[in-house]
Amino acid sequence: MTKEDLRIVYMGTPDFAVESLRALVEGGYHVVAVVTMPDKPVGRHGSVLQPSPVKQYAVEHGLKVMQPEKLKDPAFVEELRSLK
Repeated sequence: MTKEDLRIVYMGTPDFAVESLRALVEGGYHVVAVVTMPDKPVGRHGSVLQPSPVKQYAVEHGLKVMQPEKLKDPAFVEELRSLK
């Protein structure tokens, strides 16, 4: 099995998690999805949503982003299964 044959679902949210994701992407690994925390409201009235650093990197590189409220959510689990 080669690294291109692997199907990786990466889970991370903070700044330091971006480096691991970057290493996988630049290393030619097949990252099929990125799971990160939902966007957080910021600002005085909480009206602006701030994406996580991992989500920003994933979007810039065209990776599928998943942001479940709960990891045990049946819809999220089924979506993970569909990625094989």
